[in-house]
Amino acid sequence: MKKIKTSPLLPKEFVVDQISANEANIIAYPFETGYAVSLAHPLRRFLLSSSVGYAPIGIKIEGAKHEFDSVRGMLEDISDFIINLKGIRFKLKNGVKEKEITYSFAGPCEIHGSDLDNDDTEVVTPNAFLATLNEDATLTFTVIIHQGIGYVPSEDIRDMLDEGYIALDAYFTPVRHATYSIENVLVEDNPNFEKVIINIVTDGQISPVDAFKNALEVMYAQMAVFNSEVSIKATTTVERGDEHPELKRLGARLEDLGLSARSFNCLDRSNIKYIGEIVMMSQNDLKEVKNLGKKSFEEILEKITEYGYTVGQDLPDELISAIKKKIEAE
Repeated sequence: MKKIKTSPLLPKEFVVDQISANEANIIAYPFETGYAVSLAHPLRRFLLSSSVGYAPIGIKIEGAKHEFDSVRGMLEDISDFIINLKGIRFKLKNGVKEKEITYSFAGPCEIHGSDLDNDDTEVVTPNAFLATLNEDATLTFTVIIHQGIGYVPSEDIRDMLDEGYIALDAYFTPVRHATYSIENVLVEDNPNFEKVIINIVTDGQISPVDAFKNALEVMYAQMAVFNSEVSIKATTTVERGDEHPELKRLGARLEDLGLSARSFNCLDRSNIKYIGEIVMMSQNDLKEVKNLGKKSFEEILEKITEYGYTVGQDLPDELISAIKKKIEAE
């Protein structure tokens, strides 16, 4: 018999399926019929339109006056060079929002994204191709990297740049794909409740979970305008256990990595118990673990990568704090 309700069921299950460092499924259930898509669709829009990223907005190339020019000794025309540059994804360090960076190269060489790494910027697409120089060629260019959201056409950027710069269309969004699917789940004897699965793929500037968190923050901030006249408070709270969705995976014990006995014992004797401890370590710190040989070191790196993380990976401060609390409580 169908029950009469006075409020909708609140979802209680929240799972993060970390497929790789740049891809994850965000899963939540059970929702009432129609509720899952009502939440998933706007979240997808916010993921694609409001995620903060970095992009080159202007370039000045020595010896070139416009985008249809060419540089002596460089195989690519300036227009092809610019297209290749747009495919390279930058990330400014130390919270800097804008940086003007100058690069110089001498041929013969092929220039890739990894060649643009320096103290100010990290390139998250190191294998992306930029240009080919002949043996007698030199290339000097200055690029402006800026933080932003969404897409901004070059026409809107041109007035921001000094003379000599070529304005670029800026694709700031670090989220490459955001899709969702809805599945039915059984609650008691009712099969009509829903599960939402949101698949997020980023370019490496930001993790999928952080992108999802940012989308939620933007969504909440947009909705907060209604609280100026209507004070809304949640009448029921949902217990989520661990606050950060990645804590369950990073708080897992080393046994889950499937390490060989030698590698596991080296870590265990050094009182390293959790996967998150290894992720937070630098590769140099891992190498210094007592009696850890080269083969064991390489095995641990491989297993951590298969798990969806890297040794020395940057983690959000709240996640690091949560992992440390879990370790201390042991």
